[in-house]
Amino acid sequence: MDFFQDARSDGSGRVSLRHLAGRDQDEFLGLVGASAELHRPWVSLPSTPEQFQDYVRRYARPDEESLLVCVRGSGEIAGVINVNSIIRGRFQSGSVTYAAFAPSAGKGYMREGLALVVRYAFEQLRLHRLEAQIQPGNYASIELVRRVGFRSEGYSPELLYIDGAWRDHERWAITNTMIDVAPTPPHPTLPER
Repeated sequence: MDFFQDARSDGSGRVSLRHLAGRDQDEFLGLVGASAELHRPWVSLPSTPEQFQDYVRRYARPDEESLLVCVRGSGEIAGVINVNSIIRGRFQSGSVTYAAFAPSAGKGYMREGLALVVRYAFEQLRLHRLEAQIQPGNYASIELVRRVGFRSEGYSPELLYIDGAWRDHERWAITNTMIDVAPTPPHPTLPER
């Protein structure tokens, strides 16, 4: 398994990350079913084996990453965080989406997991910027990105099609200059000038 450990030097983090894989199907689908009320109307995740396999294939592409937030010790999946639409060149950016699973919700695992994903995106993927688009009424999600260090960048009416309608979203972002990350060389697709 490809675990990404926490970034704390004392190893005190409660979660680690690993890439989503086909072997996760049964646990993932069970958690999606148990979390339906928590997710609606904010996010829609695969709920059938066919949808899950399509989801796995999507995140096998080089411009997409799907990472599971796993509780250290038990390996239990607490949530999923995706880095979508990775754009290289002068932008070096991706968009994050995420969902906690009901059995682990409210325990702070997603805050730790999102902080790890931010570090992974900046140090391993060598991105410069991550964005999150959040519906205004999703207070828990707004508080999550705020705690991890994202800044509010505005409001976009009818930005994304969610739960059968075009929904307004707040835009939040974080750059690699806003947090302390290990120095890495620029991604090879970044122009020199």
